[in-house]
Amino acid sequence: MRVELPEIYNAATTFVDENIAQGRGGRIAIYYQDEKISYKEVYEKVNRTGNALKELGVEIEHRVLLALPDSPEFAYSFFGAIKIGAVPIPTNPWMAARDYEYLINDSRARVVVIHESVLPEAEKVWENTPYLKQIIVVGRANGKALSYHSLISRASDKLEAEATTPDDVCFWGYTSGSTGSPKGAIHLQHDMITISDLFVKPVLGMNENDLCFSASKVFFSYGLGNSLYFPFRFGAATVLWPEKPDPEKILQVIDRYKPTFFFSVPTLYARFLRIEKKYDLSSLRICLSSGEPLPPALFHQWKDRFGMELLDVVGSTEATHDFLANRPGRAKAGSSGEVTPAFEAKIVDDNGREVPVGEVGNLMVKGDANSPYYWNKHEQTKRMMQGEWLKTGDTYYRDAEGYYWYCGRSDDMMKVGGLWVSPIEIENTLMEHPAVLESGVIGDTDADGLLKPKAYVLLKAEFRPSDELRSELQTHVKNKLAPYKYPRWVEFVDDLPKTVTGKIQRFRLRAGR
Repeated sequence: MRVELPEIYNAATTFVDENIAQGRGGRIAIYYQDEKISYKEVYEKVNRTGNALKELGVEIEHRVLLALPDSPEFAYSFFGAIKIGAVPIPTNPWMAARDYEYLINDSRARVVVIHESVLPEAEKVWENTPYLKQIIVVGRANGKALSYHSLISRASDKLEAEATTPDDVCFWGYTSGSTGSPKGAIHLQHDMITISDLFVKPVLGMNENDLCFSASKVFFSYGLGNSLYFPFRFGAATVLWPEKPDPEKILQVIDRYKPTFFFSVPTLYARFLRIEKKYDLSSLRICLSSGEPLPPALFHQWKDRFGMELLDVVGSTEATHDFLANRPGRAKAGSSGEVTPAFEAKIVDDNGREVPVGEVGNLMVKGDANSPYYWNKHEQTKRMMQGEWLKTGDTYYRDAEGYYWYCGRSDDMMKVGGLWVSPIEIENTLMEHPAVLESGVIGDTDADGLLKPKAYVLLKAEFRPSDELRSELQTHVKNKLAPYKYPRWVEFVDDLPKTVTGKIQRFRLRAGR
């Protein structure tokens, strides 16, 4: 299925301008801390931001990198860039300088719009990013950086949308893959409306009376839809919360704002159940879970406690959002649900032949919201974008009722707390410790049935296993990488299973060697 659009189409008109045309200007669009921001204010700030970018020389197809927390300024910058035909690239505002250097250079972004907390990291790499012309700062701007609020205060609140087509580039989403280096998945002007109209409307039934809150942040493809273009498509409201996910604080946000839609990941749902203090969740009518498989036990525990289903859904950055989803009222615990109306799916063997019902194979999806290619990654594009079909990298089987059941990654990547984790990255970090000779990292499940890293470590001859060394290795990884990547278990071994070419056989570690 596809959404019919005119020859000239700019996505910002659907998600911003249309709300004004529909008479929703006075309705609340964004709740942000103590602010209540109307659709009219969103419209005007989007226009001001677009005009400010144009005054700085940003033109159609120029990339604009965004490193902002969930905030109104993210919404204004994202849609402001789209409205002038530029290409926003949402990125994590909590990264290190080397990560920003890679993304800015890979994308050749002309402008970055960042939060003041990101400025120290961005300044470290400015001289190493030859295409970058301006840094715009939300908050206090120092040195050569420009103040976002000063720029938009001088800009006009009137802006005609650039005459793009449905197939023009709209935004990028960076995704990590088995190579370890982030890849820019290109998305077109028609992708967001495709997901909204062929998934959110028919499957979730969102309408203008809903209020959305997502624990997953807007720089993720999952959070971008949840917090921004889903509610804006239907004239609903959204809660934008800038802090890093913390279970108790998230419950406090729900208790305060009373959202009807809540989006999160299994790890956080499991933590919510451990909090004894009572919070009012009665406003919620739909709770979605994504990012990693939802254990059946967690599905039943949540339903027993709160009387609601957790709807497990599956998507990817390459597909814009979800292609599998459990429907309200007919969710199957442990399954990834059914194919959404926005996609078709098939399960194939390694030779590309479809397998029978009940047989495990590689999941392929076809839909109008699939990314057409990765930026400057020709070989990876050929492997993953196979004609109309996207190779998801997941193995599945389908039951007789059309529900899909996850069986693992077809490579060795893991999703921990909704984020991709490369075992190679953890292994390499462990090997930086003076005691480690080699290591093998796999995913194992904790008491809640959630996937976490587990390390098998071969020590150098002069070192002996101990609880102290185990703790030291875990701390070492925490200090070198993002904390969620550290191995929850460290098992000392005398050898590691390998191929004849010396590669660690992680499948043998997963099978108990």
